[in-house]
Amino acid sequence: MEIPKAYVPTLLSAIRDSVRYNEQLLRSETLKDRDDYEEHFVHLTQFFEYLKEEYVNNEDEYGIKLAQLLPGEVTS
Repeated sequence: MEIPKAYVPTLLSAIRDSVRYNEQLLRSETLKDRDDYEEHFVHLTQFFEYLKEEYVNNEDEYGIKLAQLLPGEVTS
């Protein structure tokens, strides 16, 4: 799959937002099937870390540094 360069920053932001949302969801006391959500959360966070690494490796192509795009996010 090839993702157009213009969409990559949006993809990173969307996955970051999804990670944050699911993190809050896991704190909910009314959540059912917690194991399924935890597994989904693990996959999301792993995907997010992968995307950040790939982004850093190709930062010059995007014209904006990861630190500017996602302030406060630390790359692994």
